[in-house]
Amino acid sequence: MTASPPLAHSRGRLWAEISIVLALSLGASAIYSVVSITNRLTRVEPLSQQTATLNSSLSPRPTFDLIYQVLGITFDLAPVALVAFLLWNATRPRLARLGVDFTRPTRDALSGVALALVIGIPGIVVYLVGRSLGVTVNVVPAALDQYWWTVPVLLLSALRAGITEEIIVIGYLYARLGDLGWGRWQIIFSTAILRGTYHLYQGIGAFIGNAAMGLLFGWLYTRYRRVLPLVIAHTLIDAAIFVGYGWAAVTFPELFGPRGTPE
Repeated sequence: MTASPPLAHSRGRLWAEISIVLALSLGASAIYSVVSITNRLTRVEPLSQQTATLNSSLSPRPTFDLIYQVLGITFDLAPVALVAFLLWNATRPRLARLGVDFTRPTRDALSGVALALVIGIPGIVVYLVGRSLGVTVNVVPAALDQYWWTVPVLLLSALRAGITEEIIVIGYLYARLGDLGWGRWQIIFSTAILRGTYHLYQGIGAFIGNAAMGLLFGWLYTRYRRVLPLVIAHTLIDAAIFVGYGWAAVTFPELFGPRGTPE
């Protein structure tokens, strides 16, 4: 009996693997997001009067709310563990195919901070422009009650987003689509569209802004092959938004205050 070809040499198995990984993570989010934006666009209320809420309370009891939040964050990282297992190298650096090697932590951290500063302000501008044009919903990044654990949970939620999106969309997909023979810009554009699509539930403006972010991150990754600066930048941006939302909603209620029809 002829042995089955190795995974790296089987296009069918590669596509099956990619499909499973995405179905367990951001591919499923993209499908739900498409359904969500379809639902929003067919409502009587315009997008500008609708609200998308992130980091919502999961229980009226503080202790169980904390437990549910931590469990949700933990299990959401399972697909990251899966892709790390799938692309694990027998020799060091073990996660090189994901763009992770921990050899330059200081440089990666500084690069991530700089990238967060470069992207953060334009990202807010894109959101506000989208709101003014009526193509972006009112996004409430944090709707948790104020407990001693609220800020730590929001920071963990930001870390989850940074790790999940950059490790899977950049590290994993760039490796596997490369194995399939895709070209550099073919990978960059397709993953940028995926990134924009799973943010569609926030409106058309969010799709455009996140797709643009995906193009920049993809170009940087293909140039430097380092995913940690992208994880750090993404985490810092989300952390600032999640933790700073309460202040922004009070200080600029006409821009950031919750209003409209929630999902």
